[in-house]
Amino acid sequence: MSTALPVISVIVPTRNNVRTIEACLASVRAQTHEAVELVVVDNHSDDGTPEIARRFADTVLTAGPERSAQRNAGIEAATGEWVVWLDSDMILPPTTLAVALATAIEEDAVGVALPERTIGDGFWTACRALERSCYLDDPWLHNPRLVRRAYLVDGGGFHLAMSGPEDADLRLRMHADGSRIALAPILVDHDEGRLTVADVLRKRYYYGRSIPAFAERHDGAVAAQGKAVLASYVRNRGTLLRDPLHAVGMVALRGLEAAGYALGARRGRRDARRTGA
Repeated sequence: MSTALPVISVIVPTRNNVRTIEACLASVRAQTHEAVELVVVDNHSDDGTPEIARRFADTVLTAGPERSAQRNAGIEAATGEWVVWLDSDMILPPTTLAVALATAIEEDAVGVALPERTIGDGFWTACRALERSCYLDDPWLHNPRLVRRAYLVDGGGFHLAMSGPEDADLRLRMHADGSRIALAPILVDHDEGRLTVADVLRKRYYYGRSIPAFAERHDGAVAAQGKAVLASYVRNRGTLLRDPLHAVGMVALRGLEAAGYALGARRGRRDARRTGA
């Protein structure tokens, strides 16, 4: 009987992320799990990102126009039994893939979520880090990152009309068809740099444009997600009360995000009416 390790294909979509991509890819290459294939899918970067990617990756592709299409291109090119997708500002502890795979096998899971913590500088980044710490004890809020490649291929991969909610879309699809998602006992660093209010509004507006497509596929999911987030704050109120300054900032940040999502969703609905989608 073969004792070969299952190959894990790590897919990293990116665009103009020269600040963080080297640390991300180096952390993939430093994994204790030895059977790793690294696929970078670049969306026409012009800042040197592809040159850095070619130093680390087994395969560098050019694809777009959005993150879901990049991920799907990576899944198609991958040869591993398992697929992991990372943002190019994530840094993995060396045992991440080994722990994730062991979790999948032990819990007979089709997908495994990797909890994240925010790192970076500045007040708003600290607010984001406090917020993210509230979710660590709620498996339902964690989207899978390690998934059997066959599941993704058979299910059509990521929804091309979504950029932002596509991870939650996959999670809800997996819950609906009974595919188990386990939570790995590991913590991945998400380097968000020095967040600004403009950064937050811009990204949430962009993600919000996909909310109409997400809501159409998952009736009531947007409201359910909001309730789950609020419940996590209540459960972790002790943590929030111990850091009142950043807790207040966190609430303000969430309010700004809600406004950004709403404006983006309005634009998404208008675009859908114009194109007849």
